[in-house]
Amino acid sequence: MAMNMSVKALIDETFNTFDDVLTQHDFKPRLIEIGEVTYVGRGNARVNGLPNVQSEELLQFPNHVLGLALNLDIDEVGVVLLDHSDQLTVGDEVRRTHRLLDVPVGESLIGRVIDPVGRPLDGHGPVSAADRRPYEREPASIMNRAPVTVPLQTGFKVIDALIPVGRGQRELILGDRQTGKTAIAIDTIINQRNKNVVCVYCAIGQRNTAVAKVIDDLRKYGALEYTAVVVAESDAPPGLQFVAPYAATTLGEYFMDQGRDVLVVYDDLTSHARAYRELSLLLRRPPGREAFPGDIFYLHSRLLERSTHLRDSMGGGSLTALPIAETEAQNLSAYIPTNLISITDGQIYLSPQLFQKGILPAVDVGRSVSRVGGKTQLPAYRAVAGDLRLSYAQFEELEAFSRFSSRLDKETLATLERGRRVREIFKQSQYQPLSVPEQISILLTMAAGVFDTTDISQIRGAEQIVQNIIVDEFPDVSEDILEGQIFSEEDQRAIIQSACDLIQALK
Repeated sequence: MAMNMSVKALIDETFNTFDDVLTQHDFKPRLIEIGEVTYVGRGNARVNGLPNVQSEELLQFPNHVLGLALNLDIDEVGVVLLDHSDQLTVGDEVRRTHRLLDVPVGESLIGRVIDPVGRPLDGHGPVSAADRRPYEREPASIMNRAPVTVPLQTGFKVIDALIPVGRGQRELILGDRQTGKTAIAIDTIINQRNKNVVCVYCAIGQRNTAVAKVIDDLRKYGALEYTAVVVAESDAPPGLQFVAPYAATTLGEYFMDQGRDVLVVYDDLTSHARAYRELSLLLRRPPGREAFPGDIFYLHSRLLERSTHLRDSMGGGSLTALPIAETEAQNLSAYIPTNLISITDGQIYLSPQLFQKGILPAVDVGRSVSRVGGKTQLPAYRAVAGDLRLSYAQFEELEAFSRFSSRLDKETLATLERGRRVREIFKQSQYQPLSVPEQISILLTMAAGVFDTTDISQIRGAEQIVQNIIVDEFPDVSEDILEGQIFSEEDQRAIIQSACDLIQALK
């Protein structure tokens, strides 16, 4: 009898617990909208039965396939697939997620290789993110922006001296295939070591072997410690290539909002435009010039407008963009290059002729420009390389003209000889970026004519000797240069005299 009473009490207590749980739980009906796939193609699908879907909403297909609603037609929805469509068939269910596409952000992404959705590609386990943010957002308003005044050193003498890049700037790198565009971007990332700059490298439509080599180079030179890599290789669906640069920018904006400086490399936006053209044609959007859709300019402008330097009241962070674009047969007036040139704050043009001559980096100074200009340069650069850009461009024109003449006066010959030495000094091997004091040492001695009597075959050796003079013999001057101070004429004369003595000893 006692046993029966204890069992009854236990049952009553259990029911009372259930009643309390049911009373406290708030049952609310949840609407699940399910549509049906009516068409599956390469990288796209069409769906009906989702009348309330929003533009750019994330859709869930079977087998964990994701899609992005891009076309909202009357009878159906055009969907861009973010995964391969091999596992989808007509009649499959598709569900709304009621959220926009977002990507993981946070410190844990540094050193990782992910796809634009945030899935790991490096085999180091799942990504643990501090937050997730939409892949697109409005750029900072004009009132929240500050002037671009702080330099972003690339480590290349010819760029830092003649075509300076500032933190918060958008500097386009363009040229024909195999002229060294990616090499400049990767060396710039390597040069940010110990400069408190977070880097994001975004590969769009690149070969797997090329992306693997870039990642290996970043790891080899210690740059992966402060770099996140977002990859949508050539084998990836075009939808994934389409969202890749926006996802990389969102990742960079997370650090910019914390007041940090960020560098984002888009490699390259020509492949990005082609992927968007493919998607647009598959979604039956009307083609325009070169079959690109009419909003191709807006595609890149809304991306690059997110690069900026924020005011101090907004944290003071910056996001610098180095988009890469490919030209065909040096045609700068092609559709996509022209669009990007008009959006960005300048361009670094790489000439195939210079590349074939072994003049690396093959920067065509006459066609390259930085619209921010010397405002982002340290005062030491302006002191030693103020008129160098103009004189170097004049030398190139004079050299081309002198080929048609056999008789030249002494002054012209001297100008040509000095210009050839300047060009030799501007040559720089890959993975060997130079610090600011090292560049100033070389530029100062070059402007003073120290190399004028040196044979061209010995220029590289003399340059190696000169580049460490400030660091080794004038450490105080080196620190003043890095702090943005102008070094005195007395210091300049001392550095030049030391360089002359070392070069004389070399001879």
